[in-house]
Amino acid sequence: MMMMMMMMKCVPMLLYGLEVPLKQRDIRSLDFYVNRFLIKLFRTSDINVVEVYRDMFNLDLPSTTLANRTAKFMDKYAIL
Repeated sequence: MMMMMMMMKCVPMLLYGLEVPLKQRDIRSLDFYVNRFLIKLFRTSDINVVEVYRDMFNLDLPSTTLANRTAKFMDKYAIL
């Protein structure tokens, strides 16, 4: 329940307006915070466990979501 709330409420607020190009370190920073949240939620220190949970619950990292949103934005507003 907590995971779904975070992914439905917090991540969209973090990503709002980020269709502009970001530096790789900024994108990795967003991924880091999501991974740290999941590490604390599941009380583990193994990132592989977190990756398994993300796959099981179909949770994308912000970098993946941001790439999809940026591509969609660019397609929508591309000048022909």
